[in-house]
Amino acid sequence: MGAGWLAKAAVVVCFLLWATTSLAAAEDFSAWVEEFRAEARAAGISAELLDRALADLTPLERVIELDRRQPEFTQTFEEYLARRVTDARVEEGRAMLARYPSWLNKIAEQYGVQPRFIVALWGLESNYGRHTGSFSIIQSLATLAYEGRRGAFFRNELLHALKIVDAGHISLERMTGSWAGAMGQAQFMPSTFSNFAVDGDGDGRIDIWHSIPDVFASAANYLSRHGWRDDQTWGRPVRLPKGFDASLAGLDQRKRLSEWQRLGVRRIDGRSLPTRDLQASLLLPEGVDGPAYLVYDNFRVLLRWNRSNVFAVSVGLLADRLVEP
Repeated sequence: MGAGWLAKAAVVVCFLLWATTSLAAAEDFSAWVEEFRAEARAAGISAELLDRALADLTPLERVIELDRRQPEFTQTFEEYLARRVTDARVEEGRAMLARYPSWLNKIAEQYGVQPRFIVALWGLESNYGRHTGSFSIIQSLATLAYEGRRGAFFRNELLHALKIVDAGHISLERMTGSWAGAMGQAQFMPSTFSNFAVDGDGDGRIDIWHSIPDVFASAANYLSRHGWRDDQTWGRPVRLPKGFDASLAGLDQRKRLSEWQRLGVRRIDGRSLPTRDLQASLLLPEGVDGPAYLVYDNFRVLLRWNRSNVFAVSVGLLADRLVEP
């Protein structure tokens, strides 16, 4: 036998192995879908919707790839801020404040959340509705529930997503978002939608994909329900004295502003801290020689939205710049 024959035989064997593996995987996924269908019916989701949503459903390889190969976070705190709190985003955010004053003021009064924070979250989550994701939420969540590292979590999100469609808030075809299941201009996960999204424009549906009032009201409701105070800000960048004791930093430690003042902490421009004696924690994301922030209770509410300190600081700094004179 020649080397050419052996090479062809090897190709055939590889193809047969691939075909066998693919067939087994398809059968496994089909079995998973049927098991999930029974669970969804028991949860009250209509058979008609399940027939449409689960028919010919297949895992999305791109979602599996993205889930398994999430890039390692290599940006510094300052680099992250510089890429997100940009002059262009500030300029557009100011334009949005000017474009929607009636809705923003109405929602601010109803939920007790300042308009600048609603707009800042909108800007950071979807660049003011421009980038919301084009993945099918149902297919992405089914893929992650079946194949992903947190199957139980995404299975529950898939149930919520189907309930949202079944309630008539959005069609299957228009329910798109990120590969990980975040939806619409607010980038809510389906369970977050179920618990906090609201009908801001009063049309009987909750549409965080296309209705600006629904986006604003849903974001404000989320913050309000987690304890937001509209008589306070998020915090502020500060300046530390030389030789400051870095062990005083951390969200687990709180001191009144008067105490931080006595310790030599000042506003970033050197002026004294506000006289209102709020409780505040000192955040030193890159150590005592890096940027420093005194953060209040509203900062902790932003952490409920996204558990990243740098995201919460980005929201605060963007919100501040939107209303700078």
